[in-house]
Amino acid sequence: MRYLPAYVLSLLIFFSFTTYAPAAEQSPGRIISLSPAITEALFLLGVEDRLVGVTLYCVRPQGAKKKEKVGTIVEVDVERIIKLKPDTVYATTLNNQRDIRRIKNLGIDVKIFDIAKGYDGLCDVFLELGRLTGREGRAKELIYLSNQKIGAIRERIVDKKKLHVFIQLGVKPLFAATKEQFINDLIEYAGGENIFFNAPSGTVSREEVIMKDPDVILITTMGIPGERERAKWQRLSSMRAVKTRRIYLIDSDTICSPTPVSFVHALEVVAGLLHPEAL
Repeated sequence: MRYLPAYVLSLLIFFSFTTYAPAAEQSPGRIISLSPAITEALFLLGVEDRLVGVTLYCVRPQGAKKKEKVGTIVEVDVERIIKLKPDTVYATTLNNQRDIRRIKNLGIDVKIFDIAKGYDGLCDVFLELGRLTGREGRAKELIYLSNQKIGAIRERIVDKKKLHVFIQLGVKPLFAATKEQFINDLIEYAGGENIFFNAPSGTVSREEVIMKDPDVILITTMGIPGERERAKWQRLSSMRAVKTRRIYLIDSDTICSPTPVSFVHALEVVAGLLHPEAL
């Protein structure tokens, strides 16, 4: 099986999805999820007992690691999926569409989800998954609680100065969040301004970051690679984030949050880094 570069994997695994699939007439008894984001949502909805197969990248929550593995995000094992006899497969446009067509041609129901661009879209898919699995009430409850917590955080930082923020999602190449990604909402809700909001793509150069001179740099690569990246930025002593020592490492599992619930956790972390005096 083919595996993905680290920066692409972070994006693919943790982006949220909005659906254009038709509604199911009844709740499926056996589900296969080809998206870590969807897998996490299904656990939150309390239907993990119906989940019979997931991808190798479905590692949140811990229970997902124990589920049968049916391939990666871009290459699934169709034969293994057939053996698991699912009632439905939840896929995304990031999955190999040739494999998806094979699954459909075998008469297996497939629901396809597209990438969302903001928190609202993230909530839309959560509601849709709740509806499809007969857990719409639970989905609405969790979204309501998440919205309440988000409102409380935003209220505490409403008068704070907007800080220019660069979230580094990859190393080779350097990758940033744009307005096309829900991480942009995370920055704005946390009281920041995304320096690459209007960038035509997420691929940027180190020179572009230097030119924009952010107040804060958030690096989503942990461990030794993350420390190496922080060291690279720290050598650029003229940058504001370096002068004020505001270069932080954040676990990609935290920053790339795919559900309303984990979005709140990520917001608490980012807002705490940007405006620690208020939280």
